[in-house]
Amino acid sequence: MKKNLLVLLVVFFSVGVYAQWKPAGDKLKTEWAEKMDVKNVLPEYPRPIMERADWANLNGLWEYAIKPVGESEPGKFDGQILVPFAVESSLSGVQKNLGRDKELWYKRTFTVPSAWKNKKVLLHFGAVDWKTEVFVNDVLVGTHKGGFTPFSFDITGFLGKGQQKLVVKVWDPTNDGPQPVGKQHKNPHGIWYTPVSGIWQTVWLEPVSAKHIANLKAVPNIDTKKLTVDVCAKNAQSGDVVEVILKDGANVVAKAKAAAGQTIEIPVPNQKLWSPESPFLYDMEVRLLENGKAVDKVNSYAAMRKVSKKRDRNGIVRLQLNNKNYFHFGPLDQGWWPDGLYTAPTDEALLYDIQKTKDWGYNMIRKHVKVEPARWYTHCDRIGILVWQDMPNGDKSPHWDMRNYFSGNENVRSAESEAIYRKEWKDIMDFLYSYPSIAVWVPFNEAWGQFKTPEIADWTKAYDPSRLVNPASGGNHYKTGDILDLHNYPQADLFLYDANRATVLGEYGGIGLPLKEHLWQTDKNWGYVEFKNSKELSDEYVKYAENLKKLIKVGFSAAVYTQTTDVEGEVNGLMTYDRKKIKIEEAKVKKVNQEICNILND
Repeated sequence: MKKNLLVLLVVFFSVGVYAQWKPAGDKLKTEWAEKMDVKNVLPEYPRPIMERADWANLNGLWEYAIKPVGESEPGKFDGQILVPFAVESSLSGVQKNLGRDKELWYKRTFTVPSAWKNKKVLLHFGAVDWKTEVFVNDVLVGTHKGGFTPFSFDITGFLGKGQQKLVVKVWDPTNDGPQPVGKQHKNPHGIWYTPVSGIWQTVWLEPVSAKHIANLKAVPNIDTKKLTVDVCAKNAQSGDVVEVILKDGANVVAKAKAAAGQTIEIPVPNQKLWSPESPFLYDMEVRLLENGKAVDKVNSYAAMRKVSKKRDRNGIVRLQLNNKNYFHFGPLDQGWWPDGLYTAPTDEALLYDIQKTKDWGYNMIRKHVKVEPARWYTHCDRIGILVWQDMPNGDKSPHWDMRNYFSGNENVRSAESEAIYRKEWKDIMDFLYSYPSIAVWVPFNEAWGQFKTPEIADWTKAYDPSRLVNPASGGNHYKTGDILDLHNYPQADLFLYDANRATVLGEYGGIGLPLKEHLWQTDKNWGYVEFKNSKELSDEYVKYAENLKKLIKVGFSAAVYTQTTDVEGEVNGLMTYDRKKIKIEEAKVKKVNQEICNILND
């Protein structure tokens, strides 16, 4: 009887706690936010490119407090916050700004499953913006700086019996600091948006063996028909072996073994090539063996594909995919949500923008000054869409010095800012290295914080020679990297040309159509040009596309249309910010997009 009463009390308390939560504010909401299960937030496995069977999700309601910088853990917290949504977002249930003079505290408890006995317990964070300190049972277990990439701590030695106390402290100065911020701004306006502070991706626990696989790096070579795999095996010793098994469905294509720490080369006979038209992925099983027995195993995947450039018969340097000329064409995708800001309300929502991009006939997405959760890139791999990955801009302000932009001079960063940039760019590349959809690295956008461009571009190319480098999309131009990237609004214009690099149109378009019931704000909305209805917008889009076709023939090798969705005050999306209205005539746009994508086919 006492046990049943306790269960009822726990259920009653849980229902009451969740009943108290509601989205904050009265801004736009997506349909996914309206249907979101607060008791089961983003329940999908967060790292599908390196998956284990056992894990525990820590998303949900945590306690939070906002306190002045430098104070100790609060004795009393301010209320509840829904993790993993930034404190400034509606879906956090808080919607308060942080700022450089405050720190954000989180607190919750958890229990470790009894089945994990004798295992190491890793605490993973998908991403937290920006400086994070993590305490387990009142002990500082680790600190991390960076707003866009995952990190983890081994918390095994700090666990006790029963409930465990987890506290996270975050400091995020947004554009008052030296770190990358992308489009975040403490005073959102124009093309600058609401800040994103704190936890904004899934928090989770994972049991592993003392010896375990910590990371994978898979690099295909379709010319030699081999897949190279580097496996980082934590605590591996002499005599330990790594085995990689490559599969096509149930059929084993190839397998290979090597001593832990050695690079593995796997022959891939009768290789099936990955492309947006045929996004074939091989399943990959990786095992860590001690005395012939598996002490750890992860499931992964890989693809055989090649990204390169080559001069065509007319002397124009073209981008190539799998040794064939391939025109990259897609939208500028900022990845912002009216309710979750950086964080999509559900995995279905995260997938939606990618799927619509594919449905509209594009073959590429430029991920603009933001990095997405791991699942976003896996969706791109599976659906089949190329990704140009930007480095988020930053420094003390996202605004660039216009005198530098027009003079061709570069920005001068502090030593601290430069060190942060280099570390976070490397972290981003390490995080995304194995995703086959990534085709182009973009270290700088326009002249926003652009510095030491040749050096940064050369380092990026040396660190990952398997992909192309676009040194500065629309920025100050140097003869470095693989690409010369022009921005021109609203129509395409080939006003510069590089005979030795691929010349691309990194941004154009921006056709605006404000739809009254789907606006972030009632006034000060803008696009580069604005129209009154879907037909007018679509006709103008086609007109720009026809002009682009002519310029492709004489020089352009890729193009990026602005943009996938409206974002806050910008109304130049192909769909509204809440994703409830598609603003274009889809069949008309898809037809011309496919014509552009196929224009270089031999």
